[in-house]
Amino acid sequence: MLSLDHVALEVSDMDAAIAFYTEKIGLELISEQLDPEHHERFAFLRLEGGNLELLQSLDDDNQPAAFVRTEPRRSNCPHVAIGAPGLDGVLARLRAAQIPILKGPLEIPGQVRWLYAADPDGNVLEFVQWLH
Repeated sequence: MLSLDHVALEVSDMDAAIAFYTEKIGLELISEQLDPEHHERFAFLRLEGGNLELLQSLDDDNQPAAFVRTEPRRSNCPHVAIGAPGLDGVLARLRAAQIPILKGPLEIPGQVRWLYAADPDGNVLEFVQWLH
């Protein structure tokens, strides 16, 4: 049987990305590593059901490579969907951390509530609360 191991997002500044995901989103840092042979720096953060990997590309001297920051797409795809037991708590946490909400909260009554936010590099995060 196949299972989700991790989802990877490209980031421009690993230290800032780790701080964002641990301090503002509340994920736990599992590991962080520089891979000079493959010219990248990566970190893994714990998510139930599969982890989140942050990847930073490095140049030939293993310094941060140029990164073009883009705005999130109107369709909010691609995105990483993170399950949340209570969307109101997530919304309060995002607002307190001054993370802009791209869209939502939205709801299909009796089924699901969700909202979209973005990390500093424009990676879209969806927070989902299933109601049944």
